[in-house]
Amino acid sequence: MRRTTILCLAAALLLCACGPRYDVYLLIGQSNMAGRGVFEPADTLSPLDGVYLLDDQGEAVPAREPLNRYSTIRKGLSVQGMSLAHAFAQEAHRRTGRRVLLVLNARGGTSLAQWMPGAPQGRFTDSASEEPAWRGQPMPSFYGEAVRRTRQALRFGDLKAILWHQGESDSDSLRAAAYLPALADFVAALRSDLGVGEEVPFIAGQIQPGHDNAPIFNPVIDRVGEAVPNACCVSAAGLAVLPDRLHFTRDAQLELGRRYAAALFDRD
Repeated sequence: MRRTTILCLAAALLLCACGPRYDVYLLIGQSNMAGRGVFEPADTLSPLDGVYLLDDQGEAVPAREPLNRYSTIRKGLSVQGMSLAHAFAQEAHRRTGRRVLLVLNARGGTSLAQWMPGAPQGRFTDSASEEPAWRGQPMPSFYGEAVRRTRQALRFGDLKAILWHQGESDSDSLRAAAYLPALADFVAALRSDLGVGEEVPFIAGQIQPGHDNAPIFNPVIDRVGEAVPNACCVSAAGLAVLPDRLHFTRDAQLELGRRYAAALFDRD
């Protein structure tokens, strides 16, 4: 009895030392992943139930909008809006009953070439859309930061999926033709550097249907499963866009997030 009690106490102490476990999700891409949907007042008032963000210190903190706030490559905080991450995380928590930890590290206006391992890092611009303290400063590697920050998050749990929403910058016919082979290389490198295999799903999404090049790019990204093992594409059909014809509205982002969750959890 005494030995059993000691073992139980040791197990309890170990659990406390390790802290709560999370399901970790990496979310990367360009502006529609960062989020440009216009918030309603209630969106920013309270943390999302059961959802956490990896913060700038590598810790898990309650998730508050804007969810791309801790991205180390983002544009200014005031530019960040509603993204698909919001509804995806809520749905992931609802379906699993587990704590969700998001590693959200997106930046608007970026191409796949900028996300590749070893890509030139460049600098933050001097534009008013940039974070004031970062203007003109060296920019971290997009790929390197995705890997570094996800490794931080893996102290708290296991990586369950990689979510990718990018493509507007690669949607012309020339770039779209070369997109899938490059994306396959990107995902293979990312999985390898994160120490995970093909068991971790990769989920991509169509660009907004109102984009001039959507008829070129969306048929390409639809075939992501042919180039990337354990990958699928989420449809953007019927989703409304802002007047700029580039970005999803708030409600469209919420629906898109639910579609990403369905792609992950309702797979055959």
